[in-house]
Amino acid sequence: MTVETTSVSSKIDLFADEVLLDPYPFFTELREQAPVVHLEKNGVWALTRYETIREALANWEVFSSNAVAFNDEMNGALVGTSLATDPPEHTRLRAALTENLTPRALRKLKGGIDEKADKMVAELVERGSFDAIDALARALPLQVVADLIGVQGEARENILRWGDAAFNVLGPMNERTAQNFPVAGELFQWCAGVQATDLTEGSMGRAIFDAAERGEIPMESCGHIIHQYLGAGMDTTIASIGNAIAQFAANPDQFDLVREDRSIIPSAFNEVLRFEAPVHAFGRLVKQDIEIDGTLIPAGSQVAILFGAGNRDPRHYENPDAFQVKRNPVDHLSFGYGVHSCAGQGLARLEAYAVMDALARRVRRLTVGKPERQISNMTHSLNKLPVLEVESA
Repeated sequence: MTVETTSVSSKIDLFADEVLLDPYPFFTELREQAPVVHLEKNGVWALTRYETIREALANWEVFSSNAVAFNDEMNGALVGTSLATDPPEHTRLRAALTENLTPRALRKLKGGIDEKADKMVAELVERGSFDAIDALARALPLQVVADLIGVQGEARENILRWGDAAFNVLGPMNERTAQNFPVAGELFQWCAGVQATDLTEGSMGRAIFDAAERGEIPMESCGHIIHQYLGAGMDTTIASIGNAIAQFAANPDQFDLVREDRSIIPSAFNEVLRFEAPVHAFGRLVKQDIEIDGTLIPAGSQVAILFGAGNRDPRHYENPDAFQVKRNPVDHLSFGYGVHSCAGQGLARLEAYAVMDALARRVRRLTVGKPERQISNMTHSLNKLPVLEVESA
């Protein structure tokens, strides 16, 4: 029996500006076509439905992380990082990455993060009008991550632009990717040359070098791991916090539910992540021929994991285009699944919970202007969210 390898195809360009600004109509079109659609302009196979995506994320032997970027140069640069390796090497690298992100380690950080978020929100409420992205969604993760890794001086001032560039260069070789390569190169260069003494004593960055000194990881892996914290650990958190604030402003009835019962903040954040997946798409390399719903994806092909398409699949979630803080979609796809699930999700949750809790305690209503989306190859986030007026609680 011969399996048709291109049974469903589309001319949608996954990285076109109009798609990046509002991907959901395009995701719906692709999802209703088939669980696997060949994107002619991108030369990849898009995985569009919840179950298909979850199964692929769980099956690292077939859907390898050796090609998470959509251009060969970046996939080459990422060789040896936990982001782009599979078990057993990935297991060892991830252990070093997550040593300081265990629940016990994060509990020690919670008080300080809560305090930072509460102080920021209190000052912004007093001010009355501000840009929620610059003043809160970017400001808190920048403080938290820079302090955690122990970044000091000029490098600290560059973290935001480095992080943004590090995501953009994972896209195809379009204009955005080309423009961001020099900036992403600055981050690679800094991480390649960073020494333990460059980082604050007692920081997580120092602890990574300590692990290398103990022989638990190669010394050359230290820079890779720090790069992953800075390159992948912050922009998705910024996106998620910004999206949370925007949804609270756009859905005051849902914000009221959180204000009335702050114990549902974890549920509300899961819904933010489901409703607005912070990562637009991520690549996987198909290591062997695999058939999905009658379509053969040949070995050597690249697939694009469309997290946002899966998160709004009506086959899995009822009324998926509605934002409902009590839904508690704990099985959303935005943090991935399986061995490559997001290593920093515990820290991201701490930061987002802290902001959401401070807003719920201090704010009754947010009046915002028109949100401005950031056009990025890889993240779905806001660039500006003008808060015009704050009604304090």
